[in-house]
Amino acid sequence: MLFRLFSFPKKDHKTVFAIALPMILSNIAAPMLGLVDTAIIGHLPDAIYLSAVAIGAMVVSFIYLLAVFLRMATTGYIAQAYGAGSLSQQQQHLSHGLILAIGIGLLLALLAPFISDFSLWVVAPQAELVPLASQYIEIRLWSAPAALVTLVTLGVLLGRQQSRQAMWLAIITNAVNVLMDVILIIGFDLNVVGAATASLVADYVTAAIGLYWSAKALQWSFRSVTINKRAITQFLGVNGNILIRSLVLQLCMATMTGYAARYGSTLVAVNAVLMQFLMLISLGLDGIAYSVEALAGAAKGKKDPTRISYWCRITLLWSVIFAVAYTCIFALAGAQIIGLITDIPEVIKLAKEYLPWIIIMPLVGHWSYWFDGVYIGLSLSRGMRNTMIMAAIFGFLPLWWLGLPLQNHGLWMALSGFLLMRGLFQALLLWLLGYKVIQ
Repeated sequence: MLFRLFSFPKKDHKTVFAIALPMILSNIAAPMLGLVDTAIIGHLPDAIYLSAVAIGAMVVSFIYLLAVFLRMATTGYIAQAYGAGSLSQQQQHLSHGLILAIGIGLLLALLAPFISDFSLWVVAPQAELVPLASQYIEIRLWSAPAALVTLVTLGVLLGRQQSRQAMWLAIITNAVNVLMDVILIIGFDLNVVGAATASLVADYVTAAIGLYWSAKALQWSFRSVTINKRAITQFLGVNGNILIRSLVLQLCMATMTGYAARYGSTLVAVNAVLMQFLMLISLGLDGIAYSVEALAGAAKGKKDPTRISYWCRITLLWSVIFAVAYTCIFALAGAQIIGLITDIPEVIKLAKEYLPWIIIMPLVGHWSYWFDGVYIGLSLSRGMRNTMIMAAIFGFLPLWWLGLPLQNHGLWMALSGFLLMRGLFQALLLWLLGYKVIQ
């Protein structure tokens, strides 16, 4: 099997990276532009504005992160229809995705005051931050229809292997946001309202461009919208499964932050620094996951199990290569990376104690990234949901409970075990379903 992993033609490696590389670049560009965004707000005379925006953005990001099921489900279905050469099916999937995105988006916008009140009750920030954060959340949620439409169009572009346009959508969102920040915050002195409005404008601009590109690629128009009750019911079921999967994942990650707070504010800061390593890991591994989504999905659409296995093997090779590279980099330069992220001596000293967990994280975690791509491409949403729940029940929870005496080390043990168990359960389920993705 090892020989077969390294025996792929050069053109197929290029095919993988034609999808992966633009998405890796967009993953890098987005946080860089986000730093500019934060810097603009951070240079206002009162720190209260930055704090309010940070809290509001956290709430809105959590909601939109849960809605990522729209992107995942659309990618899988579009990839399969693209592989089957069915333009009408692709048009139908786009129509169903847009109906769902606009419907959920409008509901979120209408419920914005209630969402704001509830989320701020949960977060419980300082009293002076509440009105500003609430203002930010309510403005931002009026962009929900646009933000969710963008997720659907991203799914279309990735499913059709048009990852360069998907990359440009991510860059356009952040570039417009920064430009509007300069105009509204610096030019018109609108502080929190300006920051929220800038993001709202960016969301609608991006949605318009993404919808134009998707409609052009699929020869789609609003007049061509049709609703297939059976297909949209299936689409809703897939999205519901991925929503549950995302919610379980977010709850496990929230437990990391919540329990770290019980061990002191310094450990919260330490974990915030260490989580940046996970962001670095995702830069490469997400790109490979996008590749296997599109390529395995297209092979399924062609009803070619041999090609499904083929694309799974070549992308797995690159997932392993990225994981080993990350582990080597973190082992050799982890301490230096921590020093780049923070200059607080106490945080640096403590973060180095937890560095071994970060060093092994790519090796134990890359499987779950890669398998997510396989499951999305094959539209195995129920499997994604069930394996995530199983990993939480048999991985995260028992290791978290056993690790309570270890405090923060116990939390990182639980997270490592959770990622490892996800990969194991995903591999087992694929084998039981008869998908020989590694042979």
